[in-house]
Amino acid sequence: MKRFFQPVPKDGSPAKKRPTGAAATAASAGGGEGAPCEEPRRFVTWNANSLLLRMKSDWSAFCQFVARLDPDVICIQEVRMPAAGSKGGPKNPSELKDDTSSSREEKQTVLRALSSSPFKDYRVWWSLSESKYAGTAVFVKKKFEPKKVSFNLDRTSSKHEADGRVIIVEFESLLLLNTYAPNNGWKEEENSFQRRRKWDKRMLEFVQQVDKPLIWCGDLNVSHDEIDVSHPDFFSSAKLSGYIPPNKEDCGQPGFTLAERQRFGNLLSQGKLVDAYRCLHKEKDMECGFSWSGNPIGKYRGKRMRIDYFIVSERLKDRINSCKMHGHGIELEGFYGSDHCPVSLELSKEAVEAPELKSSV
Repeated sequence: MKRFFQPVPKDGSPAKKRPTGAAATAASAGGGEGAPCEEPRRFVTWNANSLLLRMKSDWSAFCQFVARLDPDVICIQEVRMPAAGSKGGPKNPSELKDDTSSSREEKQTVLRALSSSPFKDYRVWWSLSESKYAGTAVFVKKKFEPKKVSFNLDRTSSKHEADGRVIIVEFESLLLLNTYAPNNGWKEEENSFQRRRKWDKRMLEFVQQVDKPLIWCGDLNVSHDEIDVSHPDFFSSAKLSGYIPPNKEDCGQPGFTLAERQRFGNLLSQGKLVDAYRCLHKEKDMECGFSWSGNPIGKYRGKRMRIDYFIVSERLKDRINSCKMHGHGIELEGFYGSDHCPVSLELSKEAVEAPELKSSV
């Protein structure tokens, strides 16, 4: 089978050679020549809740949304497509699985979706799980040339994070981090609390060590303040089958427990980071202020949370032009089939200081 996706080198740097013909029109790690002096300024993040399902049912509407916004970078979470590799054998998280008839058919669906406008103008990097679970992707317009792409929070390892939860794209003057944070879960004995604590600790270490202005986006699976949920009392008292965790700080809806919210606040302050959306939108917006919405049928109808973010370094705060939620209402308008809506960020151009003129004597 002809290869449409060019493997990313072990160090994550973009390959020097570019594919031509059909491979160039398909989304791949190859692409056109980059513009080293130009940096991306328009970004979109979206938890697709299975990108393959969205391509089969809501893709035309999402493509129209992308064409209208014309983002430079698109970050996806919950790709939910398995990594390449046979059952029981080693996996390649950077490649889509295609060793069975069903996986080959699914891969062709993806290639067709990404070979037409507007996605034919982007390159894509994948970080995939071993099964149809989690996973992330980053689409970058071909006119931009990342210096390096990595898939692990330590940035020195060629390995991918478990479940494909991280993609880091380094540009000349900024660092883009796309993450799908693990859900806190409901019960201590299921080790989900410990998994989330470990994740938050590693994230804190990461943001304290970055050496460039950071744009961190994705499904962060936490609502920082009461203003970030539609019904604070409902989420604070939520239980699973009547279970109450031993520690009060771990009680409530995953993503809105006191422990998670405190750790997130500490991460922002220690990492010198700001919430781009909240910088511009100080008041609660019951119509358009949330990125996740519960099932329209059942007790979660109308219950919404803001758990998808653009978090940026304080150095970028003055460049935030806009940060928007693109879904609204309890009927999930603008969610394109997912339970999350896209979120966008636009930065202003970086000011260039004019060189000082030396006066003649």
